[in-house]
Amino acid sequence: MKSVLTIAGSDSSGGAGIQADIKTITAHKLFATSAITALTAQNTIGVRAIHNAPPEFVGQQLDAIFEDIRPHAVKIGMVSSPEIITIISQKLRQYAAENIVLDPVMVSTSGSKLLADEAQDNLCRLLLPIATVITPNIPEAQVLSGREINNLNDMEEAAKIIGDKLFGGVLIKGGHLLDSATDLLYYDGEFNWYRQEHIDNPNTHGTGCTLSSAIACNLALGYELPEAIANAKKYLTGALKDGLNLGKGSGPLNHMYCL
Repeated sequence: MKSVLTIAGSDSSGGAGIQADIKTITAHKLFATSAITALTAQNTIGVRAIHNAPPEFVGQQLDAIFEDIRPHAVKIGMVSSPEIITIISQKLRQYAAENIVLDPVMVSTSGSKLLADEAQDNLCRLLLPIATVITPNIPEAQVLSGREINNLNDMEEAAKIIGDKLFGGVLIKGGHLLDSATDLLYYDGEFNWYRQEHIDNPNTHGTGCTLSSAIACNLALGYELPEAIANAKKYLTGALKDGLNLGKGSGPLNHMYCL
């Protein structure tokens, strides 16, 4: 059985973060390992508190995993301190990790910054260059490209600006556009569009985690990046269509949706 490592924060509501990743990996019939970067007290309504793990401990988790159950792919989610980002970068380089999917959790849906400037700088300098693919949403892609994104043409220009600085691909998620749910991959100098039907489901807590984990699973299974993303998008669409409704807020998407 192939394995996928998730490096992310713990979501106490089970809808996002480590918990969503493990559910997604398990649904793909792969073995999930994890390195927890932070504990969060949150639910589908909001985050109440964050307790970061000591950077040294994050490094020890990664040593324990790579020395025993080497992952075939790595998903990186919430990494909120510059020291944690540094140790993750060092360990992934040390062990020559492959198939790295980075979900750069930088900006909230409302546009609020989720990373301090130093942490954001470390993310861009240390983790983006080693990623096989990064999966920014529209607000995050605006930060990374330095330009405003209002339509599909803007997405292309931003993706090229970001992608020309990186080794891997850039998948800009278009869910924040008012008239489209289309995603764009810029990879190896080419644009790949992923047009999915819009699913009317308010329960979107954990969609970013689920998509990036599903991409990592498909890379671990040997799919090339464009097809890995297409498969992951189909999985996410199925989860949204399933329509589980829990909690009082935008409920958790990921409830072990089965392929």
